[in-house]
Amino acid sequence: MHFLGVHPTRRGEGLGRLLYKSFFSTVASLGCRTASCVTAPVNRNSIAFHRRMGFSILDSDCMVDGVPVVLGYDGVGEDRVIFTKDLDTLLVDW
Repeated sequence: MHFLGVHPTRRGEGLGRLLYKSFFSTVASLGCRTASCVTAPVNRNSIAFHRRMGFSILDSDCMVDGVPVVLGYDGVGEDRVIFTKDLDTLLVDW
């Protein structure tokens, strides 16, 4: 997943969950078994959202405010939190 965003005025309506559900369904039908995505360590709302969606955070030697961060993931000074989700364990109605 490269980018998923919901306009701030539309957050909390379930649109992000709906977009992910559609994406997961499509890629799982094509044989994908794992979804990955990234966010900035300062984006606490995104981190919380992805955790609620059942994503796991990839372990790292570097921690920022208790969250594992991959330093320089998107270039110098562009650190990221890396998430993964096993698509084999998706529930039909989550």
